[in-house]
Amino acid sequence: MRLIVGQAAGSGSDVLARLIAQWLSDRLGQPFVVENRPGAGGNIGTEAAMRAAPDGHALLAITSTNAINTALSDTPSFNVVQDITAVASVTMTPYALVVNPSFGVKTVAELIDYAKANPGKVNMASGGIGSVSHVSGELFKLIAGVNLVHVPYRGSTPAHLDLIGGQVEVMFDAMTSSLEHIKSGKLRALGVTSAKRSELLPDIPTIGDFVSGYEVIAWMGFAAPKNTPSDIIDLLNNEINLALANLKIRARLIELGGSVLVRSPSDFAKLIAEDTDKWSKVVRHAGLRPQ
Repeated sequence: MRLIVGQAAGSGSDVLARLIAQWLSDRLGQPFVVENRPGAGGNIGTEAAMRAAPDGHALLAITSTNAINTALSDTPSFNVVQDITAVASVTMTPYALVVNPSFGVKTVAELIDYAKANPGKVNMASGGIGSVSHVSGELFKLIAGVNLVHVPYRGSTPAHLDLIGGQVEVMFDAMTSSLEHIKSGKLRALGVTSAKRSELLPDIPTIGDFVSGYEVIAWMGFAAPKNTPSDIIDLLNNEINLALANLKIRARLIELGGSVLVRSPSDFAKLIAEDTDKWSKVVRHAGLRPQ
């Protein structure tokens, strides 16, 4: 059994895939091997999984990035809504709107007021064009009606360096990446992107408290090639949901900055479709193109 991950070893999705792979190996008595296929924003691994035989021997670690990539490409080689069978969701992770402490704003409302008074003068870092951090900012710009200048980086680490150094003012960043900097005082959190406050930052309000309708959740789960038999899908969904009920695994997910996301295959498929549609609208409005 192969669990194909479109990101490098050590990435967030890789860590989660290995956690579930070990559980499935122990439960089902056969090895589940994680196969990293990084590159092209996760598309190389996705295509490899989608082209595999629909016999249950290949699964894809699918993430929000897959939905964004489908929305971003004019001629995608795959469509995560049409070309996969959703198996099981695993986790969801909110993002945080963070700023350099030297930047004068202390609330989301103050940021909106400042950006409207100074259009085109607030720089927004991201982990790259089409990344969750990027489209989270584009959605904020769309709903709040502000002009933030997008500054893409090759990953969140160099973006952090410039944000902490004051070269850029704002970033929408994964909680797992920014939490340490927030706690150390190197970054200031203005809001979280989830509909509810985060247990990791209980004193920080949601962006939706200031911008009605705003919500972004990065999710991760597993999918299989289209036409994989339903009995295999149901078996894997049941076993993964049992893993998510395990106290040690739940604790590890929280430790990694996420929370458990338990869905049936049909409900997970609905989430993927809704997210793809949502990001398609943002991509069209912002005129985004892949790198």
